[in-house]
Amino acid sequence: MTQQATPTTRGASRPRVFISAAHKSSGKTTLTLGLAAALTARGLAVQTFKKGPDYIDPLWHGMASGRRCYNLDFHMMTRDEIDARFAVATETAGLSLIEGNKGLYDGLDLDGSNSNAALAKQLRAPVVLVIDARGMTRGVAPLILGYQAFDPEVKIAGVILNQLGGSRHESKLRAVIEHYTAAQVIGAVQFERQLQIAERHLGLVPANEADAARARIDKLAESVAAQVDLDALRAIADTAPGWTGAARAADVAVGVRPRIAIAQDAAFGFYYGEDLDQLARAVDLVPFDTLRDRVLPDVDGLIIGGGFPEMFMDALSDNAPLRADIRRRIEAGLPAYAECGGLMYLSRSLEYQGRRRDMVGVVPGDTRMHDRPVGRGYVRLQPTGEDRWNETAVIPAHEFHYSSLDNLPDDTRYAYRVLRGHGIDGSHDGYQVHNLLAGYAHRRGSGAQGWIEPFLNQVRSHKSGLGAQTQSIHSRGLS
Repeated sequence: MTQQATPTTRGASRPRVFISAAHKSSGKTTLTLGLAAALTARGLAVQTFKKGPDYIDPLWHGMASGRRCYNLDFHMMTRDEIDARFAVATETAGLSLIEGNKGLYDGLDLDGSNSNAALAKQLRAPVVLVIDARGMTRGVAPLILGYQAFDPEVKIAGVILNQLGGSRHESKLRAVIEHYTAAQVIGAVQFERQLQIAERHLGLVPANEADAARARIDKLAESVAAQVDLDALRAIADTAPGWTGAARAADVAVGVRPRIAIAQDAAFGFYYGEDLDQLARAVDLVPFDTLRDRVLPDVDGLIIGGGFPEMFMDALSDNAPLRADIRRRIEAGLPAYAECGGLMYLSRSLEYQGRRRDMVGVVPGDTRMHDRPVGRGYVRLQPTGEDRWNETAVIPAHEFHYSSLDNLPDDTRYAYRVLRGHGIDGSHDGYQVHNLLAGYAHRRGSGAQGWIEPFLNQVRSHKSGLGAQTQSIHSRGLS
């Protein structure tokens, strides 16, 4: 991650802009990246946020701004938690960019209560609307007028025209907007194929995997700075009202800090920034590389998040010493938590594009990739009562996997019943064996239904049990 810019925050004003669009795939992610990098290059401390469940875009945003990006999501966070997360993250920021998902008014509910517009209103953030202008001329006017009129409480303060076909196209659009609307055009970005970030079945290629990510971001910054009025953007951000919500105090770790191994490499890197912050306050995180390290470090627990193990199946399989050590340690009782890609890695085998490779094998099932998503969208999980974490409340989560886990034994013990979503078999998720919990659902680690607290309770309990067992052995040896 790049060096963090010097904070330039002005009291509690918290300048902020919500970057949204009329529909998905309008280019708002690449524009947000370019804006974050261009403003950071000017010496501004830029804090980025991403609405909704997304791991990949925040990796890029973090690289562009030099500051960790945070997710804001109505499904997995209460409104108070969203306010608190925003307050904490923006304390030292000079300007915040909140990137929406899909279109400005899109959302699950008919009333728009979980839409981008709802989040913009809650954060009292002026909106800059990104318009994919390909093939559009006079029609841009009713689009802008309709979006402004649909919800008068949403302040659409500026427009960025994107994917333009040339200077003539830009001139026509500007003339139409000036004639029919009062919208302020703060940018007009020409289509540049070389600036498009490569895509894959789950979205943008992760920044922790793309070798040329930094060079691409720098190029985006240069292009955006030349085609968007950054001073106008900052002026819009300054119109946001002062932030009155107090920042919530950080959690304080108590007692001995356990050591937790966490997979962070090209194959695995899907972790929410807020969760990494909370873990770092409570434990000593020990990153390890599943592609290169031959053994696990000496730790009290193990975390393997999501990622793209199918893209690295050869290297993962070839690293037999690490696979064997992980299996041995989990079978010996090491508390472990794995999500989606982590579950795939811990399974017996992984099959993709006609090839099959051995994986860790501690989960007695076989992972098979498909051409279409098997599970996609928001999830709700009900603990079965047999889960090792003793959870009781319904758990909000999300999933996005193209794989299935086949050939599990009939007597498999699951931690959750799936109330919404697919999970492992359409009805259950959360495979359990020894002290391992592994599932397809991606959960938020923080908050009332987060996975961090119950996992760390399991780690501490196991560590205490080992200590008591060692003490008993020593006592018998001395008697």
